[in-house]
Amino acid sequence: MNTFEFSTCSSLVCGIGAVGELPSRLKSLGVTKALIVTDPGLLSTGIVARACDSLAASDMPFTIYSDVQADPPEAVVLSAAAFARDQQIDGVVGLGGGSSMDVAKLIAVLASGREDIAQLLESIYGIDLVLCDRLPLIQVPTTAGTGSEVTPISIVTTGATQKTGIVSKRLLPDFAILDAQLTVGLPSHVSAATGVDAMVHAIEAFTSKAKKNAYSDMLAKQALLLLSANIRQACTDGSDLDARQAMLLGSMLAGQAFANAPVAAVHALAYPLGGHFHVPHGLSNSLVLPPVLRFNAGAASALYAQLLDYVKPGAALTTDSAKCDAFIEEMESIIDDVKLPKTLRDCGVGRQDLPTLASDAMQQQRLLVNNPVDVTEQDALVIYNSIY
Repeated sequence: MNTFEFSTCSSLVCGIGAVGELPSRLKSLGVTKALIVTDPGLLSTGIVARACDSLAASDMPFTIYSDVQADPPEAVVLSAAAFARDQQIDGVVGLGGGSSMDVAKLIAVLASGREDIAQLLESIYGIDLVLCDRLPLIQVPTTAGTGSEVTPISIVTTGATQKTGIVSKRLLPDFAILDAQLTVGLPSHVSAATGVDAMVHAIEAFTSKAKKNAYSDMLAKQALLLLSANIRQACTDGSDLDARQAMLLGSMLAGQAFANAPVAAVHALAYPLGGHFHVPHGLSNSLVLPPVLRFNAGAASALYAQLLDYVKPGAALTTDSAKCDAFIEEMESIIDDVKLPKTLRDCGVGRQDLPTLASDAMQQQRLLVNNPVDVTEQDALVIYNSIY
């Protein structure tokens, strides 16, 4: 058994109606004015109002920042942090998908002091470079996918298309609140893409070359069990609270797993699709998952074989090779059943764009070093071509 360290958020509240605890949790952290960080689409649905109503009923002052964009660019992060300082907030709530929660993490850091915001942001790109304190932080996911509510990672789009990571334990929140009521009403395609995204987190954590460990393995397997058993129902009947809550919990467990056993080539090849074509992160992961699984199978077949029992319990197969093949086939079946696109051309990518995507994927060495098999630029190009 390898030596490992495991980190996650300080506390978790999981249950239908749990968002009602948001005011008391903020007050327990000493917050006197909170900033709700979300996106304009979610703000228009009434979901944000559920959280705000609980704050208003508890006489907790708050304000809302709702200009978060998918794949948030630096400009959005800087604008949000400046807004937070101007509003003199002393606590942050990330309410939404991964982009809102990622921006909330950085606001909690960037708005905590008096340093120049742009210089401070520039200084923390990378791993373990956040040296300042942060404001109290609570994360409330409204999609069951990113696991960002329990990860020490924030992804920012730098320049025109490059996705750059900030990784620090100081980005872990004080509380995460999982309430399925906040996911009811999500379109089926969003539930599908974010659900597969969470499954990718679990799979890549389980096969991570760098920091795979017994704790992350346990979480990854339980996450896959919950996610695979409920994703079809959550996409078919979005009002099924039991399925929705199971998806939220599975996503969170997968987030804890990959926060400690990092993701790899699926994410490395997915990021350029988001950066260049704004393909939603979950969908980009879903697109490249099957070919990357096949690419890795020679080295990871025994690990994929173990995961078959968690996505298709009771499969009567005996060899690792057969179980590995069945695991990949089951993941493809899930992608089919939840009706996600399966080709790059379905997402507006041209064949002439594939070399650029392959080149950009090589910039994600932070992720590629975790893959069971080394990935060259030519390998990446072959993978992209296979799903064009």
